[in-house]
Amino acid sequence: MFLPTYASWLNWIEAEFAAVRYFTLNGADHRSHHEQNTAIGDYIRWRNQHSRPKSGFAVNSKIRHPDYPFKAA
Repeated sequence: MFLPTYASWLNWIEAEFAAVRYFTLNGADHRSHHEQNTAIGDYIRWRNQHSRPKSGFAVNSKIRHPDYPFKAA
């Protein structure tokens, strides 16, 4: 899907990468790559066990209504 320049906040995967960085890498002093990989893997397993479907995105946005005027180019 096309995303405008400087709109990475629209891409939900960017939020997931930010969470990995925040919870496993920021302020961490891993002694080895193995320790770092283990921390990342632990976070991903935890996140997958506690995940929920994304919903409620832009609930009040006019573009989500079926009568929104669509103009084909």
